[in-house]
Amino acid sequence: MTAGELKGREAVATCTLAAAHRRDHHHESGCCAPHITEVVHLGGKAAMVCHDCGTDSGFLEPRAADALAREHVEGTRAGTAA
Repeated sequence: MTAGELKGREAVATCTLAAAHRRDHHHESGCCAPHITEVVHLGGKAAMVCHDCGTDSGFLEPRAADALAREHVEGTRAGTAA
């Protein structure tokens, strides 16, 4: 298996896990810690979305969206939303 094939399989596995989490958990409050975030890239912009609390950053520079996703995950690790 090549490095590209491995990376592709990892991406599919990550997306499948996130989809299963969204399907199986319907939150009234942020009960999962840390929250599962995703950065969606579209052209030169990106948006951070949280699959647990529904936070959506709107379109930002890609690095800013990545940083916001990391901050949100760390901020919700202890159960308090960032």
